[in-house]
Amino acid sequence: MGHDDRFDDLIASLGGFHRSWLIYLGLELGLFSRLRSAGPGGLTPAELAESTGTHHEAVDVWAWAVDAHDLATLEEGRLVLDDDVAVILLDDERAEFLGGQFIHAVVASMDWGAMADFFRTGTPIGERPDRYRLAIERLTRQDIAVFFQEALAALPQLVADLSRGGRVVDIHCGGGRWLVAMARRFPALELVGVEFEADSVARARATVAAEGLSDRIDIRQADATKPGGAGEFDLAYFQYALHQLPDAPRVLGAAWAALHPGGRLLALDWPLPTEPDEFRTRHGEIIAGVQLDEILQGTALASRTQFLDWFENAGLPAPTSIDLPSGAVLFVLERPD
Repeated sequence: MGHDDRFDDLIASLGGFHRSWLIYLGLELGLFSRLRSAGPGGLTPAELAESTGTHHEAVDVWAWAVDAHDLATLEEGRLVLDDDVAVILLDDERAEFLGGQFIHAVVASMDWGAMADFFRTGTPIGERPDRYRLAIERLTRQDIAVFFQEALAALPQLVADLSRGGRVVDIHCGGGRWLVAMARRFPALELVGVEFEADSVARARATVAAEGLSDRIDIRQADATKPGGAGEFDLAYFQYALHQLPDAPRVLGAAWAALHPGGRLLALDWPLPTEPDEFRTRHGEIIAGVQLDEILQGTALASRTQFLDWFENAGLPAPTSIDLPSGAVLFVLERPD
């Protein structure tokens, strides 16, 4: 790449930083949602500010900025949101949803003032604020969509079995959104969420109660190594969770013990690339950024090989690895009858 091309490439990255903040503000303050509901006629910046309870001068700057970044079109004083942008940033039930990615990226970077010290000392920051876990929950909305649109499509027998009922546990369940989605999709299921973070437990219970599902979803505050009694569940599920737990083999062993014969263990995650060329892609760029944040807090994304090693170290059979269209990987293991 020549000097001029490299300059253009780097300045585009600088613009991308500002674009991420514009998207975050548009999502967090409801600006994009309000523009979408306004339809093709759009809104003036003043109307947008009035309807979202935001400051009109700030929204005026945001309006011409999102136009400059090709996120919306500002013509004759009216701002109109592009339909494709709305789908990608707002529709959290689609596998191509990226709104959660932008929210997580910006919220995570709010803690990066400690990054230089971490690089000097190697000491992680430890506890993250509640806003970080909220951002993670927004991020994993995409994972929920991937599970329903891609993972279940690859496991038709699982769909048939879940439709007949059974007991399911989501280990390190966060805010409980996957459990709610499962309860809606499979009305005969009984579901348990296991979570050790107190604030996430509170949010999960509140979400379950608000959805009127407290009779079918039980949120338990417990360590991930204590998912339930022996043979209690038909399915144990980890969603973007296994790599964040301090002793993954022990957690896998406990989940396996909680399955009855014929039960399944599923782990959906986004493994690190294994070859240098895989990192030199847009997906690789994003994964690299996520990994930087992970190591700051003392966790780390894992490669496919590391996931397989965890199963082996837990004394479990090798799982089946299913590459999903989104780039996620589903690890599947069925307990013999």
